[in-house]
Amino acid sequence: MTSPKKHLVKDFNHFITCYVCKGYLNKPTTVTECLHTFCKSCIVQHFEDSNDCPKCGIQVHETNPLEMLRLDNTLEEIIFKLVPGLREKEQQQEIEFWRSRKSKENGEEDGPRSKRSRLNDEGDDGGDGDYHRSDPQIAICLDCLRNNSLVEENIVRGLMKKFIRCSTRVTVGTIKKFLSLKLKLPSSYELDVLCNGEIMGKDHTMEFIYMTRWRLRGETAYPMVLEYRPRIDFG
Repeated sequence: MTSPKKHLVKDFNHFITCYVCKGYLNKPTTVTECLHTFCKSCIVQHFEDSNDCPKCGIQVHETNPLEMLRLDNTLEEIIFKLVPGLREKEQQQEIEFWRSRKSKENGEEDGPRSKRSRLNDEGDDGGDGDYHRSDPQIAICLDCLRNNSLVEENIVRGLMKKFIRCSTRVTVGTIKKFLSLKLKLPSSYELDVLCNGEIMGKDHTMEFIYMTRWRLRGETAYPMVLEYRPRIDFG
């Protein structure tokens, strides 16, 4: 009786390497239109300049290809089992990345937590180790109110990329911080975030707004549209 053939890791490289960077898939992310899988960072960066799949060339989405991406956690676990030491190597690289950025963060805490504290919700205890990656996600269009006088004076402008995808637990306060950072607004400006013309409170989550303001008013369009307008704090 012949013994079963042993396979080398390189025999599976076609299935576990990224077409863009040629390395092992890091946070494997699949394009739902064509089912091709890439590193998350590779495909997100690619979609900054193109709406087409880098492997087959199919148009993924006319305006927002990021909406058509899905993480493949099962494939990630398979890769970690096939390639000894890969998980530990990626974790070490992430630690070194954040350590190298420490000097640029004005003395903020090292690691992913420092980035999260700048952009994520204010009241979290930070206890969930995946930083909301496993939460239900929602697609949002952040639209600038063009009839606002401050916009007309070019004090604030629309985002170059107004479509985002985030956890349903993200609050309006977090969205305001994100907008202020992206638009490089001075601290003297505050932003109002509106849904269907109504100003949203800073503690409202995206899920709450979707359920009580967007869906219940008969809106069927996707993604959910949030509008923003700046206001000067004279206090």
